[in-house]
Amino acid sequence: MSGATVCGLLEGHSGSVRSVAFSPDGVRIASGSSDNTVQIWDAVSGTPIGEPLLRHSGIVTSVAFSPNGTLLVSGSGDRTIRVWDAVSGMQIRGLLRGHSLEVYSVTFSPDSAHVVSGSRDRTIQTWDANSGAPIGMPLQGHTDTVWSVACSRDGTCIASGSWDGTVQVSSANSRGRFWRL
Repeated sequence: MSGATVCGLLEGHSGSVRSVAFSPDGVRIASGSSDNTVQIWDAVSGTPIGEPLLRHSGIVTSVAFSPNGTLLVSGSGDRTIRVWDAVSGMQIRGLLRGHSLEVYSVTFSPDSAHVVSGSRDRTIQTWDANSGAPIGMPLQGHTDTVWSVACSRDGTCIASGSWDGTVQVSSANSRGRFWRL
């Protein structure tokens, strides 16, 4: 790779871009911004696909496509998570609420059935992507903001990174903590 810009700049947000994600097929890019919007872009032409998604009332801190490419999730400084149809841009679930402070990271499980979120409230929560309902109690263990969450490829583990300088690896099924690094 030469490091050269292939597509050009994707311009349209009025604030800083906090998160970007490619769709699994590489055809679309989603971006979340401090202008409180999510924008879906054509990855080839660099043009916006539809209007910005305007439902958040706070900075959009994290965006992620589902592995099957049909859904998009966004987390926000407004303490909410929203699930969108990745093609139409329509919000398809009610608000996912449960974090007491800003949501800084969101991702999908490998089967696209669950959303995982990490928050400034120091917790990790798993959600049913279809109903929007929380699954079990939030995972705890970090002593500061959770900046990043990820699911293992087989979906059995959730890793979280925190401002406290640790990575916590937890079981996605039994909700127990495997280890803390």
